[in-house]
Parts: sequence; C-alpha cells; structure tokens
Amino acid sequence: MKKLIISVVMFAMATSGFLNGKNVLDSPLAGSWYPENAGELKAQFADYLSKVKEKKLNEVIALILPHAGYRYSGQTAAYGIKEISGKNYSRIIVIGPTHHVRMNNQVSVPSVTHYRTPLGEVPLDTEFIAAFKKNPFVISAPEAHRKEHSVQIEVPLLQYALKDFRLAPIVVGQLDDSTVKKVAAALLELLDDKTLVVASSDFTHYGNRFDYMPFGNNFTTQGRIKKLDAGAIEQIIKKDETGFTDYVDKTGATICGRDDIRILLAMLPPPASVHLLNYATSGEMMNTPADSVSYAAIAITGKWEKIITEAPEQVNPTGQTLNNSDQQALLKTARSAIAFYFKNRKVPTMKDLKIAISPNMEKIMGAFVTLHEKDELRGCIGEIQPQRPIYQAVIAQALNAAFNDYRFPQLQAEELPEIEIEISALTPSKPVKSWRDIVIGRDGIILEKNGQSAVFLPQVATEQGWTLPETLSYLSRKAGLAPDDWKNDASFMVFQAEVFREKKEKE
Repeated sequence: MKKLIISVVMFAMATSGFLNGKNVLDSPLAGSWYPENAGELKAQFADYLSKVKEKKLNEVIALILPHAGYRYSGQTAAYGIKEISGKNYSRIIVIGPTHHVRMNNQVSVPSVTHYRTPLGEVPLDTEFIAAFKKNPFVISAPEAHRKEHSVQIEVPLLQYALKDFRLAPIVVGQLDDSTVKKVAAALLELLDDKTLVVASSDFTHYGNRFDYMPFGNNFTTQGRIKKLDAGAIEQIIKKDETGFTDYVDKTGATICGRDDIRILLAMLPPPASVHLLNYATSGEMMNTPADSVSYAAIAITGKWEKIITEAPEQVNPTGQTLNNSDQQALLKTARSAIAFYFKNRKVPTMKDLKIAISPNMEKIMGAFVTLHEKDELRGCIGEIQPQRPIYQAVIAQALNAAFNDYRFPQLQAEELPEIEIEISALTPSKPVKSWRDIVIGRDGIILEKNGQSAVFLPQVATEQGWTLPETLSYLSRKAGLAPDDWKNDASFMVFQAEVFREKKEKE
C-alpha cells in the first residue's frame, strides 16, 4: 500500500512538472486553440508567415498581438512575429488580461519555472519575476495563469520565431489610472535593451454573446466596427495613454486587453514609433458581420529608457560645474526641445534647436528636469548615473518630464508658455566608508545590500524633516529591505546637485 501511495504521488508530480527541480506549467491550449502536434503547428506558422511581406523594422521593442485561436488571429499575429523572427532578445515580457480571475488593481506573475507547449519548454525569467514581485500590486495567483489564454497563446509563436529567450508572463487585473502608471514604472526600472514587451489584446468584441451591439445587425456593421477600432488604434499610434483610455471609456469599445495596452503606452519613451502592421475581423473571415472580434498586429520601435521620478528642489550644491552661460543654454535647450517635439513629434538634435554646445555642456553628468506651473510641480524625471553629455540628458529628460511622468497628464502645447523649467545637474556618485559620512541636505544617497538598492535625492530628507537614521530606515524600506537592514553590511554612495531655474519676468 505504501509503494502504491508513493507511485501515485510520483505520477502526480511528473504530470504537474515538479521533477528534476522544475515546476512546469503545461499549456492547456494545445488541441483546441491550436494543433497539439508540433509538426502540424510549425507548418501552420510557416504558412502564415509565407503570406506576410516584412516591413523590416529596426529595433522592435514591443508588439501588440491578438490572442484568439490561431484559426482566427494567427494570420494577423504573423505580421508582428515576422518583424522579430531571428532577432536577439534575452527576455520577453508578455502582458495579457485576465479572463477568469478578479484582481482589482493587481497583476499576477506565475510561481513556476517553465511553460511547456508542443514546441517544447520555455524557461521563465525567475530573477526578473522575483524583482518585479517586490512591488505591492504584484501577486502570484495560480488560477490567473493556469487557463489564461491571453498570455499562453503568444508563447508558441515566440518559440517558433526566436531562440534562447526567457519568458516573463504577467496577467493583468482590473486597474485604475494610478496602478497602470505604477506597473509601467516598475517594469521600466527592470528593462534592458534586449527586452521585448508583448501586450496581448483583441480589439472590438461585437455581438449578442459579448452584450455589445451598438450598430445593430446590417450591411454597415463591419464598416462601423472598423471605424471604432481605427479610433482606438489612432490613439495608440499617437502613444497617448490618456487619449486611448478616454476613447475606450467614451465609446465603450470592448477591447479586452485595454489595461495591458495602457501599461505599454505608459512605458513608451517619447522617441518611440508605432506601426500598424495588420488588422482583421473574424466577422469578415467567417462572414458573420454581427458576430465579430477584431485583431490587430502593432509594432513599436525605439529604445527603452529607464526613468526615475522624483522632484529635486532646493538642493545644496558642493561646487559649481556649469557657469551661468551654460545654465542658461541648458534651460533654453530643455524648453526648445519640448517646443520642437510639439511641432515635429520627434526628438531634436542641438542642430535642430540651433543652440551651441559649450565644453561644459559636453560633460558626462546625470540630470533631472523639473517643470513648474504656477509654482506647482507639473513633471519631473531624470537619470542619476552619468551616462551621456548633460545636454543630451537634458533633452531626453525634458521630454520625459513633459510627456512621460506618470503622475501627471501629458503637457499640452498651450501650457508651455506658463511652464517654468528647473534643471538639477548631478555630480558623479561616490562611495562613503560609513553612513555617518552622509550629510543630510547635501547628499543624495544610494543604498545597496544583497543585490537590492534604492535612491533618495538630496532634498528628500530635508523636505520630510527626517534625521539621518530615519532617512536610512525609509530608504531601506524603499529597497525592499527591513527598516534596520541599513545598519549592517549595507553599502552607500552619495552625490550632489547644482540646481538652476528659469526666472519668470514679473508683470
């Protein structure tokens, strides 16, 4: 009897994928959503791709792909897959909506180590998942992943197109505006230049079974569905997360992956470009105009930018690196870059802005750009570590502060004349022997311990009225550590800042 029990347990473990140190989720979609035979599945993909004319886009950093059964959405998805085939991505994040589990203002990551489809096993990026899971809105809900087709349907396509990548599946619950921005910011902190993000979404679901028939059932139905989807896609192409959200709310468009599309839009850097590759409806495919689901393949090109959102104010510099002429030129650069982007929708060069570059402006420095409107904060984003000439950092972070600070709506052109711009130029960070060497009000602080880290800008402690031990306790918490973990085996680096601001003429 004991041997029988052991045999049953071992069988259960094997079918669940718990042997050999692995915890494998077997996709239940094979045999229903797509063929369960690997050869047949590969032949299907080959047929889809043979019908696609590649645009040969460079630097694809994200895709929006449909997630219906391949019979319906496979051909459209192939347009996106064609653009990444054979490319080198070390990590692929697939974000898809939950269809089975209610998760208010939460997203879920799996607790398994591999996903398995007829094309084999895909290892999960467990380090990325562990780091992302430190955020309070991230949970691991097994039921959110076990049968969720929105994420799993993308995996065989990615396996066919790419090799040697790690997968990070994220199932998205029902998110408010604040949580969308928090998820986007958390993901941006963890991205690198070999990360591909896939937002999984179908577009309009039309018909009685979806309880959505605003256009009735007549010969104009498909045309009106297409027009409805075109309005949503237009907002995506404009990279306007707020506009997309408002459009979906206003029209009631039944876009099931609206929240993962919103997350992606909130992540995109200003220079990114959006390309519609293909659009189709099942209503036209199956000749059922009043029972229809829409599909789109959309590619985003560019480069991911890590951003930090803090508000540097009244920082005490330790020495001036930029003279008054440099400061005025950088302030002019920030304002001109925003104005140029409003007009041309692309990132300018200094030649575009017709601003001369002084030797000091070519110094490699970190920088923050802060926007004020009627003495209220209107946007602030920057980069702490020096990685490029400060004039380049100012251009990038001025655009990020205007258009990519998740705490505020995107700046509008009519607001720019009322905006006052402030720049914080940061000194290189350097280690200190002891936390006792840190000076409150002068030093920005970087704490690191056991691979976890967090940063406070110089003004944070003085604004909050904290002592140095209180500051380090809060910083330790920010790093995901216990409040007292800074006291033992933590390392510290410090930096300072020069702050200069436009002077608004008094009326």
